[in-house]
Amino acid sequence: MELVAGCYEQVLFGFAVHLEPKASGDHEQKWTPVADFTHHAHTASLSAVAVSSRFVVTGSKDETIHIYDMKKKIDHGALVHHNGTITCLKFHGNRHLISGAEDGLICVWDAKKWECLKSIKAHKGHVTFLSIHPSGKLALSVGTDKTLRTWNLVEGRSAFIKNIKQNAHIVEWSPRGEKYVVVILNKIDVYQLDTASVSGTITNEKRVSSVRFLSESVLAVAGDEEVVRFFDCDSLMCLSEFKAHENRVKDMFSFETPEHHLIVTASSDGFIKMWKLKEDKGVSPSLLCEVNTNARLTCLGVWLDRVTDTKESLLPAVEPPPVSKQEQSKRNKKESGHEVQEEERQLKPDTKNCGLTGDSNKPTKGSSLVSTKKRKTVEMLEKKKRKKKKI
Repeated sequence: MELVAGCYEQVLFGFAVHLEPKASGDHEQKWTPVADFTHHAHTASLSAVAVSSRFVVTGSKDETIHIYDMKKKIDHGALVHHNGTITCLKFHGNRHLISGAEDGLICVWDAKKWECLKSIKAHKGHVTFLSIHPSGKLALSVGTDKTLRTWNLVEGRSAFIKNIKQNAHIVEWSPRGEKYVVVILNKIDVYQLDTASVSGTITNEKRVSSVRFLSESVLAVAGDEEVVRFFDCDSLMCLSEFKAHENRVKDMFSFETPEHHLIVTASSDGFIKMWKLKEDKGVSPSLLCEVNTNARLTCLGVWLDRVTDTKESLLPAVEPPPVSKQEQSKRNKKESGHEVQEEERQLKPDTKNCGLTGDSNKPTKGSSLVSTKKRKTVEMLEKKKRKKKKI
């Protein structure tokens, strides 16, 4: 198990967590984080991190995505396709990576050949966040064009566009995919998949920076404050809250092992902390271990060696139901004050096989894997091209 975190200082930290055997008389095992690596590959602050069973990928304001092979502990190169800050990175399984950026693009990558399978102009403004349905058939994205967009990953096209009147900065599916949440400032709208409508709104005290589903109905919420809160998505009530850090919490990550349900938090105070959740979410979690990076942390991930570590997901995914045109027209009528429309324009994928089940033999031009040594040269050439275009 390895805690990985990015920061404003352009560095990726890695801390291996060792579980020491119980000593005589101890009630709990001791968890000890040990510094494993620091890597300074980016030329600007880190903005996103994602993990698979083998790789850790990081996105940055330098417009590149860096790949780290955690098995071999080497830099695996960089992906240079986006023209803007990388805002979100999500793996689906071990085969596909999806990236979003301030250029409005969502890119689907083959995580073995590291080729761009397709590139979609997803939003008129920035892509601020994206989330993949547990089935891998749907994805949601939000952007600065004040829309929530649903993507059909099987056919490689847009399915729905919903105007939400404000710019959302987080969207997240529940573990089974029966509901999802959309975050706008300090408000969290809970949507049901079967109706695609808001079933309730959770209000946090300050702007929300990170949300994580702990179960199908319990949501962990962190914001621009020291406190983490657990909310019930059905009753919309706060189950519990606890002070996690001395400064605002920037990111969270939750996962399960055979013995424990854990949540990890990262803060602007430089600390990464691991907490053990209780079965009763109304009881605050207990601190297992902490480590001080002495950096302003921005993003967080946990790399699990799937051979020894555990569950890929909390619950089996619910298949998203097919939506006919008749059902869609009914859904449009039900929506009050919001517009939901089917995107008729068929997106042109870069490969014959679309979605997360597809494969590619030909990479998109200019989007193949670039070695670390070549990356700076590529960046310089691209900057010169942009200057010429401006002239």
